[in-house]
Amino acid sequence: MKGNMENHTKITEFMLVGFKSHPGSQLLLSFLFSIMYVVTVVGNGCMILIIRTDSNLHTPMYFFLQNLSILDICYSSVITPKAALTFSLGRGLISYNGCASQMFFFSLFGTTEAFFLAVMAYDRFCAICSPLLYTIIMNKRFCIFMVMGSYLSGCINCTIQTGFTFSLSFCGHQEINHFFCDVPAVMHASCSDVFVNEIVMLALCGSIIVGTALVVFISYGYIVLIIIQMPSAESRRKAFSTCSSHMLAVSLFFGSVFFMYAQPGVTSSPDKNNTISVLYTIVIPMLNPFIYALRNQEVKGSLKKQFKGKGFF
Repeated sequence: MKGNMENHTKITEFMLVGFKSHPGSQLLLSFLFSIMYVVTVVGNGCMILIIRTDSNLHTPMYFFLQNLSILDICYSSVITPKAALTFSLGRGLISYNGCASQMFFFSLFGTTEAFFLAVMAYDRFCAICSPLLYTIIMNKRFCIFMVMGSYLSGCINCTIQTGFTFSLSFCGHQEINHFFCDVPAVMHASCSDVFVNEIVMLALCGSIIVGTALVVFISYGYIVLIIIQMPSAESRRKAFSTCSSHMLAVSLFFGSVFFMYAQPGVTSSPDKNNTISVLYTIVIPMLNPFIYALRNQEVKGSLKKQFKGKGFF
């Protein structure tokens, strides 16, 4: 036990070696990650600005969407700039504390996003299936409570995951086969028995992913049934337009995170995990504002109105 503690405390930094098997592509990856990060910040920033400046969008749905955009900026900022810098310099050094901090905030924002998507699905369920009670159910206090509850759930998960992972010993082995300090990759770098850690990760992440995904798909199942029964073609079109963007976003997110965290043996295929991780950590936060804007008539209408007000049309 004493030897393990000594080996554990000697580690002061890690080497991130994700995608190092393709050395010729490092500068290209740095360029692509930088571009995607800029698009993520600008796209989500514009979404926040549109919602804040248009009083017609001051509804629960857009309150959650605004918070999702803020979350996506934070989520991407934890990983993408560091990864782009690593690829450009060709050196992936990260301090022990920096690795722990990155894992903590990544787990916080990732878990919170899963709960946000479930809350947004429930919001759409209430709006379409119980329109007369919608404003009563989704009142301001309840909306704030749901956002704070999502962050609290994320904080509990990330505290447990980070605490368990960094209680492991690393025995001088400093390489992490990933482009950021993800839980499975750091566990894979440890010389300790990670069986308990894998069980904890599967139990926590599995319950969070499956639980929130069930809320999402049950909500949309009821929504689809209600939409099909609508007598007006225009009402069906408007309802599908609003919900199809949500369904696309949640399918991308839950599909990728389920593959990464909710099945056994996630630490055994780091190269495949690197590729999948790009999808839910970088690509999805970048695509979310475009998915919601391009598939949403109210957002597009607000954009046109603001452009006309500034003399662009």
